[in-house]
Amino acid sequence: MTTNIQKVSDAIVQQGILPLYFNADENVTLEVLRSLYKAGIRAVEYTNRGEAALQNFKKMVGIRDTEMPNLLLGIGTIKNKTQAENFEKAGADFFISPGFVPEVAAYLIAKDLFYSPGCMTPSEIIAAENAGVGFIKLFPGNMLGPDFLSGIKDIFPNLLFMPTGGVDTTKENIEGWYKAGVSAVGMGSKLVSKKLMADKDYAAIETETRKVLDVIKSIKN
Repeated sequence: MTTNIQKVSDAIVQQGILPLYFNADENVTLEVLRSLYKAGIRAVEYTNRGEAALQNFKKMVGIRDTEMPNLLLGIGTIKNKTQAENFEKAGADFFISPGFVPEVAAYLIAKDLFYSPGCMTPSEIIAAENAGVGFIKLFPGNMLGPDFLSGIKDIFPNLLFMPTGGVDTTKENIEGWYKAGVSAVGMGSKLVSKKLMADKDYAAIETETRKVLDVIKSIKN
């Protein structure tokens, strides 16, 4: 039987990209989600940034349940157990942190809930692996770079890696990460930019996302 953790991990790996975004405006939040779904995205990370995040997330879960079969909704920037509990109650399918938070890892893994912590040193990755984490977010990706992963990958044969922060939409950038051994790339403002959200240009978000999915497919093939 596939565990819930495995199901989320497989979905992100299959997709090859994890789009992430936040907008304080509920309507913008929901329209961006619709655009990503139309483009073919089936796992999305919403960022826990600001007062509106929890309310917006509950609305996202609502429209996911009525309009978007098979969509996994995750929450990012989880920094303590209380936040994890609040978003679990709101219906989050997976949880991501900017750093490794042992109490969050223990709480979520015991419930078979996917948790990916941000790590930027081998010590942090070892601590996360020893806590039962199998999927590491390399953060910030632009500071670490593909060479960092190439240098440490052999020490962690059982872990999956995903850089987040500064990953670009170009084939060259994404391919560099895949050659270094990532299983997916996290993509925020380079994909769902503040400008596109401010302009409410949802068609452009959909188009850009389709392009990136095509790039990843071509790299994998």
